Amino acid sequence: MPNITFLPANVTVVADQDENLLRAAMRAGVHINSSCGGAGVCNKCRILLERGQVQGEALPEGGWKACATFPVSDVVVRVPVESEMDRKVLRRPTAGKAASWIKAQDEVISWKLHPAVRKHVISLPQPSIQDSASDLDRLKREVVQGRLQAISLEVDNQVLFNLPESVRSNDWRVTVSLMEGAKKDVRRLIRVEPGDTTDQHLAVAVDIGTTTVSAQLVDLRNGEVLGEASNYNPQISYGEDIISRIEFARKEEGLKTLQKKIIECLNGLIEELFSDTGREKDALSFITIAANTVMIHLFLGLDTRFLRTQPYTPVATQFPPVRAIESGINVPEHVRMFLGPCVASYVGADIVAGVVGVGLNHHPELTLFIDIGTNGEIVLGNQDWMACAACSAGPAFEGGGIKQGMRATTGAVEVVHIHPETFEPMVLTIGGRKAKGICGSGIISLLAGLFMAGVLDQQGKFYNDLGTERVRLGRDGWEYVLIEAESTSIGQDIVFTEADIENLIRAKGAMFAGYYTLLESVGMGFEDLERVILAGNFGSYLDLDQAITIGLLPDIPRDRFFFAGNSSLLGAKASAVSWPVTKELYEVARMMTHFDLSDSPRFMEHYVSCLFLPHTDQRLFPSVRLD
Repeated sequence: MPNITFLPANVTVVADQDENLLRAAMRAGVHINSSCGGAGVCNKCRILLERGQVQGEALPEGGWKACATFPVSDVVVRVPVESEMDRKVLRRPTAGKAASWIKAQDEVISWKLHPAVRKHVISLPQPSIQDSASDLDRLKREVVQGRLQAISLEVDNQVLFNLPESVRSNDWRVTVSLMEGAKKDVRRLIRVEPGDTTDQHLAVAVDIGTTTVSAQLVDLRNGEVLGEASNYNPQISYGEDIISRIEFARKEEGLKTLQKKIIECLNGLIEELFSDTGREKDALSFITIAANTVMIHLFLGLDTRFLRTQPYTPVATQFPPVRAIESGINVPEHVRMFLGPCVASYVGADIVAGVVGVGLNHHPELTLFIDIGTNGEIVLGNQDWMACAACSAGPAFEGGGIKQGMRATTGAVEVVHIHPETFEPMVLTIGGRKAKGICGSGIISLLAGLFMAGVLDQQGKFYNDLGTERVRLGRDGWEYVLIEAESTSIGQDIVFTEADIENLIRAKGAMFAGYYTLLESVGMGFEDLERVILAGNFGSYLDLDQAITIGLLPDIPRDRFFFAGNSSLLGAKASAVSWPVTKELYEVARMMTHFDLSDSPRFMEHYVSCLFLPHTDQRLFPSVRLD
């Protein structure tokens, strides 16, 4: 069977029988853009043949479609620059917007420092003829009688194997780790260490996102974040959105592959955190994880088939704490793992953690909480009540379904300004590198700029009589040439097509129709909103006026908008330092009323009305002047 070498990674694998180049790349751990999960419809999995023979589907712009191309001989292929991922971009600044919100919240909300696992130093009386109780009974007696907030004590079995040595090696002075439980006065003994180790008490807080995975190392003595690490979710190679991954999970070994990849990623981040901070992994007490419902299922290896079809039933929405090592996490055996509660199939623990992280459940103001993404989630409410829903916006905000769209990485166009008279663009890319595509914030910026410059009509169609060569008839219809080939790093024009615009209008329409329907369902309107909180990494890079111009966000006073950044990670960190916050997660999940928009006639009516720029009802967007 032929050898396949992928450049620039210089990784070689032997092709399986009837295996296309995309599948071989997945097996080799080489990333190739493929938003459709290998279904052959996105045309993004372009590879360049450098040596050897293949048979399959050649692309008009050059190269081959990896999902439909097979090696005939030993081949060397090059993955083009647009498929590269740069981790440094995950730490790019957000102009202080999210940071200022988080700082303001910290000043308002002080989480009670009371982690789910607490360490206590106790001294045990030595055994004697008069007191020959077992080591465990002796320990339990001191814990209960010493009033360490436990009337009853449950004991992990693994504690027993090291107990004799632990209690005797430091003159019967030990540190016990007690974990909170469902019952108020019951604690679980998960670890006994000789001597005083209370200064070695750490937790890892994790947000598993569809695109990125972020983790923080937290000192449980004071709540300080000691280090932070992020990486792209390696499951991207098997589908850029959760629906594609659900479909991949149905294939043979698909679920195991996705589970293995996310566990490898999390293990890598944990190793990085401890290496960068110089801390010992033995000081880790527990891990808290926030993620959407699908990501949790894939992480645990749970069946996702019934999340895909009505009535969209998850295996579970609450998950008991488990030993992290049982899930394949490379940590000491005593370390526990807490997974946040979900609400429904597409409103997950990331949203619950985000709501608690920004303190929505502590404020009386009517708030709209928005996490814009492939599966846009929204929460409406305040400290007394909450309604939530998910809007299937599709992958357009992350570059999917856009001809030259891409995720936010080095070389992605992120800001565009269109001159209102010459229609010439001014472009900024991430990292100041030559452009290789357009990321989500750049796509919104470009659409808003073209619309306000009069290059597009309200239906998203180009005016073709403007006397500019920027607007031309391309292979896929009318398009706007953003950057000429010689100025790009991909050797071809970067264009924005009417099909791209249609996909983006549908995505923004789904989000806005979701807000409208949720407000209407509780008898309110946009004028009643006192705050709008934009969560998630993508929200941190949005330009408010541009997002309102295209009809993605409601046209209300700008001082009512707040950027929360990665609120899911913020909630996971709050849960790590405070057991009361962990309990709040469950309370908030219970108080959320879930609306299934897929079955709502009103949602569909609003959605159709949103398929214009900015909307068919101009009264909803008084600040967007169309003259």
